[in-house]
Amino acid sequence: MNNEKIIRQRNIRLIVGLGNPGPRFEYTHHNIGFLVLDELAHRLGASWKSSDLMEVAVARLGDRDVWLVKPQTFMNDSGKVLKSFFKQGVQQEQVLIVHDELDLEFGLSKWRVGGSARGHNGIRSMIEYAAPEAARLRVGVSRPARREDVHEYVLQRFKQSSEVVEKAIFDAAQKIEDLFQSDDS
Repeated sequence: MNNEKIIRQRNIRLIVGLGNPGPRFEYTHHNIGFLVLDELAHRLGASWKSSDLMEVAVARLGDRDVWLVKPQTFMNDSGKVLKSFFKQGVQQEQVLIVHDELDLEFGLSKWRVGGSARGHNGIRSMIEYAAPEAARLRVGVSRPARREDVHEYVLQRFKQSSEVVEKAIFDAAQKIEDLFQSDDS
């Protein structure tokens, strides 16, 4: 069974977009998870509400209400937001994480279930806070030419045209919406 079919069967209730808070990081590679959730919230008419740890919106996807969450804790502590949702009965299998992926071509997005953090500190934090088997939508941001530049690269603003970036965001949001459509549609 492929990853999309596995994820489709999980009854996703919580979608976490990874990124860093604040205007300095707003349109950077590391914040593509936030940008995808912003697009999704916009499409679904969901409004963001802020707290110390996160921004949250509730959206109707398919036949269910789903929390959209943007942690405001910075990437390395993103997993902290999971605690309050686990207390409300969300299971780790019902979590979908949207994040940047260096090992995918820019704009390409792929499903993954569980696995290691592969050097991504936001994913590492999610795993530490009890979501090692969470579903993931990895959104490609490509890799910098030199490996030692990764830390700087993920915090840089996009060099691609705004049309290319918007298409990547749009396509990833569409992939999430498609996941929630029934198999009959």
